[in-house]
Amino acid sequence: MYAWIFRHLPGPLWLKIVQSLLVVAVALFLMVQFLFPWMVQFTTFTDSTIGSSQRP
Repeated sequence: MYAWIFRHLPGPLWLKIVQSLLVVAVALFLMVQFLFPWMVQFTTFTDSTIGSSQRP
């Protein structure tokens, strides 16, 4: 599946690598937020830390 996605990304090789890393990062973020909500407690990026200069 990843090879099919990688093959259909536009641009030269370096751009395909950047795009595929971005796709993987977004997929991981969405999985943590929606498929594995119990994992949110282990991450440091929450709504309360956005714009805050102090860590909770």
